[in-house]
Amino acid sequence: MKIRKAKIDDVKSIQELININAKKEQMLPRALNDIYESLRDFYLCEDKGIVIGVCALKILWEDLAEIRSLAVNESNQHRGIGSKLVQSCLKEAKDLGLKKVFALTYQTEFFKRLGFKEISKKKLPQKIWGDCLRCPKFPGCDEHAVIISL
Repeated sequence: MKIRKAKIDDVKSIQELININAKKEQMLPRALNDIYESLRDFYLCEDKGIVIGVCALKILWEDLAEIRSLAVNESNQHRGIGSKLVQSCLKEAKDLGLKKVFALTYQTEFFKRLGFKEISKKKLPQKIWGDCLRCPKFPGCDEHAVIISL
């Protein structure tokens, strides 16, 4: 099992894993072109050549980034893969000089174990006026915002 940056050959596997979770309403689906355009944001976990987990770090502003599209294959959950993927994103964020990283999630306790704190979504205007306006759940989003200072 290894964590690494995503490559072009991984795009369809990334989309499949994300969209499986999107069908369970755990995240939004991602189109192939969106994944190609943001491929450099993605880390993945592979085991024997199979993608079993994904996570992306999207930079939103000079001091702010978002953890997004965190998904782990159901049969591989509770093995620390999600934590390792988030830690990889946080390390990159810190290396880039970012000050804060947030996530919108249904898995608040998972992120709290990694040092994130719950905050009001109103404190994330870059996100709300960017991606959220295009979301079918807006303005009735039931996800929770979490943030960590690096």
